[in-house]
Amino acid sequence: MREKILIVDDEKAIADLVEVYLKNDGYQVFKFYNATEALACTEKESLSLAILDVMLPDMDGFTLCQKIRANHLFPIIMLTAKVEDMDKIIGLTLGADDYI
Repeated sequence: MREKILIVDDEKAIADLVEVYLKNDGYQVFKFYNATEALACTEKESLSLAILDVMLPDMDGFTLCQKIRANHLFPIIMLTAKVEDMDKIIGLTLGADDYI
């Protein structure tokens, strides 16, 4: 069974690039450009990992992380351009496993 990975990023070029790398390594990828559709996916699929951007159009990635973490234990990685220490602290406090 292939591992299932969720990618959520409103920057299509970034999401597409991450998707290519993951698919080349044999992962099944679920890619979304907004949080609402991604959150629905978490309820339908048995995921192994989520990679979330912080700045999304409909909900920030921190809130999405919190909502996912309320019901799921799979690892969450925040992949974002926000590099302030406080952003990292917030992300990790809200349930992310790593912040890149």
